[in-house]
Amino acid sequence: MPKINAFVFDLDGTLVQTERLKARSYAKAAVELCPEAVTEEDVLEAYKEVVGESRQTVATTLMERFGLEAASAERMTEVDVNAPWQAFVQVRLDYYEDLVQDPKVLRENRWPHTLSLLERARENQCAVALATTSRRRQACHVLSVLGHDDTFDFVATADDVARTKPHPEIYRMCAVELGVAPDRTLAIEDSPTGTQSALAAGLHCIAFGTPFTEARLRAESPLDDHWIVSDPDELIATVDTLLKETATAAESVTP
Repeated sequence: MPKINAFVFDLDGTLVQTERLKARSYAKAAVELCPEAVTEEDVLEAYKEVVGESRQTVATTLMERFGLEAASAERMTEVDVNAPWQAFVQVRLDYYEDLVQDPKVLRENRWPHTLSLLERARENQCAVALATTSRRRQACHVLSVLGHDDTFDFVATADDVARTKPHPEIYRMCAVELGVAPDRTLAIEDSPTGTQSALAAGLHCIAFGTPFTEARLRAESPLDDHWIVSDPDELIATVDTLLKETATAAESVTP
C-alpha cells in the first residue's frame, strides 16, 4: 500500500456548509409554492434523505413528498422551462444565489476543521485538488470568499466532466492532473455519492458526517464506519491514523 501524498477535497458540505444553504433554499422555495401546506422545517428534514443527489432527483423527490407538482407546473412558463421539477429548481435558485452571494453568510458557514486539514496538507507539501459537483463559477466564488482561490493545484467541477458523482470520473481526473496515483491519494468527502465516487476511482477516503449527511453516510456509504467522522475534533486524528497505516504498509513491502 503506497504512502499517501495527495489530498482531494469535496466542496459542498465538506469545506463549507453549502448543503445547509441548499436545504434552506429548497425549503423557502417549497413554502413560496405552497405556503398553506408546507413548513420549512419539514422540507429541511426531508432534504437529508436526498443530499448529494442531482438537482432533478432532489426536486422531484421533494415535489412528490410535499405535493408541489401543480404549483411548480404553474411556474414553468414564467421561468421558461419544460418540466415542473425544473421550475421548482429555478424558484429555489433565486433563494440560493442570494445566500451564497453574501460573503458574510459563506464565511459563517465554513467548516473550520476541514479547512484546517487543507491548510496542513499544503504546509506538508502535499498536492491538493478540489472535486465538486458545483459549477465552476459558483465554486470559484465560494473559494474566493473563503480565501482559497489559489490554494488548490487543480480544481475539477461539474463543467469538466461528462458524469458527476457517484461516477468516478471526477476523482480519476484529479489524480491524473495532480500526477499522483489514486492509491497515493486521500479524498475528503461528506456524502454517500462522494465516497462512492472516490473509492470507485481507487482513492482512499474519509468522510465527515454533517447533520445533513451522517445518517445516509452510515446507511449507504461503502466506507467502513471507522472512516466516517462525526465529531469535527476527531477529523485530523482519523486522517493521521490512515496516513500512518498506509505509511507502515508501504514500509513493510519496501525491499
